[in-house]
Amino acid sequence: MKTVLITGGNKGIGYSTALALGKQGWHILIGARNEERGLEAIQKLKDAGVKKTDFVQIDLSIPEMIDRATGDIGQRFSQLNLLINNAGVPGAFGPNLEETVDDLRATMDVNFFGTFQLTQGLVPLLEKSHGRIINITIPTGPNPNWNPLSYKSSKAAQNVMMSSLAIDFEKESRNVEIFSIHPGPTTTDLNGNMEGEGFHTADDVAEKIVTIINDGKSHQGEMLEIYGELF
Repeated sequence: MKTVLITGGNKGIGYSTALALGKQGWHILIGARNEERGLEAIQKLKDAGVKKTDFVQIDLSIPEMIDRATGDIGQRFSQLNLLINNAGVPGAFGPNLEETVDDLRATMDVNFFGTFQLTQGLVPLLEKSHGRIINITIPTGPNPNWNPLSYKSSKAAQNVMMSSLAIDFEKESRNVEIFSIHPGPTTTDLNGNMEGEGFHTADDVAEKIVTIINDGKSHQGEMLEIYGELF
């Protein structure tokens, strides 16, 4: 039985991916900052027929909690085959020039610093099983239709993290693979459950993510686009 940790796994793309993998027999670790919501998600997974699932409390804005979580995972579980860095915060979506440094820092703390710390802490466990790391992210080039400063800045840093680690993993012959997936416009809490032309459900996106996970290919250092072209 393969084991996956999905951050932000209690809702949206994270939960739908957990459900899809769980139905394929994976051991699902739901990472969430809110224990009550995390346990509710686990119960929903069990009710849906997922045989093995556990909760790991992780708040990516609190370094001490991340350290506790990585230590806990290493002690409780003998292997980790996949880490899906899905959790994130949207940051402020107002006029960019009105962003505060506190807004930028809070978004960066979760989407970049916290995500990096968790990844860093789990690489030794992932190495034992030729594990993989997937970042759920966005392309961050100029786009007049999608221009939130704090969110895009944090994801740009996360994208550089991915490509930089991929190069190091190859150079150092580490038994770990890292790549990114852009899910495209998806109706989730992150965007206020926006709907409309071009938007997809979390279940549809999860199905395509799982297809990539099971495709048998190496995607080291790649940014994979589910819908449309990267911009």
